[in-house]
Amino acid sequence: MASFAFIDARLEVNSVVLSSFCRAVTVNVSADELDDTAFGDTYRSRIGGLKDWSVQPEFNSDFAASAVDATLWPLLGTTTTVKVRPTSSAIGATNPEYSGSVLVSQYNPFGNSVGDLATVSVQWPGAGTLSRATS
Repeated sequence: MASFAFIDARLEVNSVVLSSFCRAVTVNVSADELDDTAFGDTYRSRIGGLKDWSVQPEFNSDFAASAVDATLWPLLGTTTTVKVRPTSSAIGATNPEYSGSVLVSQYNPFGNSVGDLATVSVQWPGAGTLSRATS
């Protein structure tokens, strides 16, 4: 896949596709840095430790049935599955799907200023392995 505009991402939360409400999404992945430098070394040496991940979607607010609030509110305090793809096309080598369980640890139904577009931003930590599928 060549360069592309990020205009058609697919986001699924708890088996509900919320792409039409989503205005941004970031999947953050990291690994702990463990310093294994020993006596005699003249430079620091590091190895990778535990991996961690989170997902950070931003939604246009919507309180209709099967929309943002109706999907997210009941999930607060639970774990659920999240799936993200760069485009809405089928899963493939150039359109991988990242999926895993997250802890829905926060949800702010609203909190914008007068005249602002009503949006909801959350960041949920992974609750296990993040998988990457290409088929």
